[in-house]
Amino acid sequence: MAGSNKRERQLAREKYQRQQARRAQQRARRKQRQQILASAIAVVAVLALVGGVVLALHGSRKNKSSSAAAPGSSPSASSSASSAVLPVAGCTKGTATPKAKAPSFKAPALTIAKTTYTATLATNCGSIVLSLDGAKAPQTVNSFVFLAGKGYFNGTSCHRLTTTGIYVLQCGDPTATGSGGPGYTLPEENLPTAVKGVNYPAGTVAMARTQQKHSGGSQFFLVYKDTTLNADYTIFGKITKGLDILTRVAGAGSDNSNNQGDGKPNQAVVLQKVTVTKAGS
Repeated sequence: MAGSNKRERQLAREKYQRQQARRAQQRARRKQRQQILASAIAVVAVLALVGGVVLALHGSRKNKSSSAAAPGSSPSASSSASSAVLPVAGCTKGTATPKAKAPSFKAPALTIAKTTYTATLATNCGSIVLSLDGAKAPQTVNSFVFLAGKGYFNGTSCHRLTTTGIYVLQCGDPTATGSGGPGYTLPEENLPTAVKGVNYPAGTVAMARTQQKHSGGSQFFLVYKDTTLNADYTIFGKITKGLDILTRVAGAGSDNSNNQGDGKPNQAVVLQKVTVTKAGS
């Protein structure tokens, strides 16, 4: 009898040990799953931050830590595009109500003539006039003409001003978050050949994009001071009037919401109406 009791106690201990081992394995598996889930969430969060487009302009700057990615990264969203400071000379305060979602379209057929077009950006700071090169960047200009005709840009704010490292005002996102687009993307055209030195001189009009190729959309940037960037951004026009407006706006600085010298412009710039005509018409 004593031997039988001893054997039963031994079996009970072995059963208990097996149960404890299984429970330990289950706890380890649960912990591993939790760690994998946490890592996945972190990766998604990072990708959402990086991919919020519209558009990351990576400048070949000496000071890589200054200023955010070139036209295309995603600045922090704001509920209003109202100015944080008194208007600069020639500007009214300027307000706009960002859309929750940008209007979406199918890519337009190529219908423009390969010639020069004139775009007039009527803003709260005065008119900025652009000469668009339909010969060198036909798909980009065609898209700009199409969107302007749809009123896509009207009542939108220029959501990003960079005054450190690169010198651009970025516009063309109805959501004012830096992540809005027209529902289609564009290939690169008319890229600058210079890799070193100034390749986006003052007065350049170029298309913003993400880090991915062929990801341009509606967001564009106006260069108000000689800028050097990776040669990844389609040049589709130049500023013929209003460069002084951009210089004054830049002088008021940004709210640094992206980085030092990079954020929403303190002097809001609202595209009240954008019209495009064929040069000479």
